[in-house]
Amino acid sequence: MQTQQSGVQYSRWDDSSRDEVHVAAVSSTEEASSWARISRKLCSGKLGIALKVLGGVALFWAVFILGYVTGYYVHKCK
Repeated sequence: MQTQQSGVQYSRWDDSSRDEVHVAAVSSTEEASSWARISRKLCSGKLGIALKVLGGVALFWAVFILGYVTGYYVHKCK
């Protein structure tokens, strides 16, 4: 069993009212850090927004096609 440590780093800016908190999970394997890096890159920023929009459009069309095919067979004339 691998141990996993978590650390919280808190820093307060003196010139502003914004607080900054960093939470990091430290694992003994490199796989976890590479997965976190890939996840962070794909889920944030412009690339993350683009992937979410494309996923939403793909989900819309999948549900639309499924509904169309289902409706065709349900309402087909005999």
